[in-house]
Amino acid sequence: MEWNKENPEQCKVVVALDAVVGKWKPLILLHLLSKGTLRYNEIKRLIPDVTQRVLTLHLRQLEEQGIVKRVVYRQVPPKVEYSLTEHGQTLKPVLEAMHAWGLSHLEHLENFKNTQSE
Repeated sequence: MEWNKENPEQCKVVVALDAVVGKWKPLILLHLLSKGTLRYNEIKRLIPDVTQRVLTLHLRQLEEQGIVKRVVYRQVPPKVEYSLTEHGQTLKPVLEAMHAWGLSHLEHLENFKNTQSE
């Protein structure tokens, strides 16, 4: 489906961004994409600066949107694993494109700052 240029309020970029925006969501998604299934503490170790509260909140939001799957194993101590759903896997090309654009944008910013200071 093509973006309707005459009716930009119907643009679904906002919907897509809402699903992945947050300081830590992209990192959570990239770790799950690259490493597969992870336990909560493994994610926490991979993203040491995220607070427990925010990590839990982001994981819940991603789960509520059907992007992340949470599996609880009934054992002592309880074991909880997180992985991307099939739908969540479809974010891979989007995140890769955003990463490439981010690299390009950093280069652009550096060049822009240099031309501004001349």
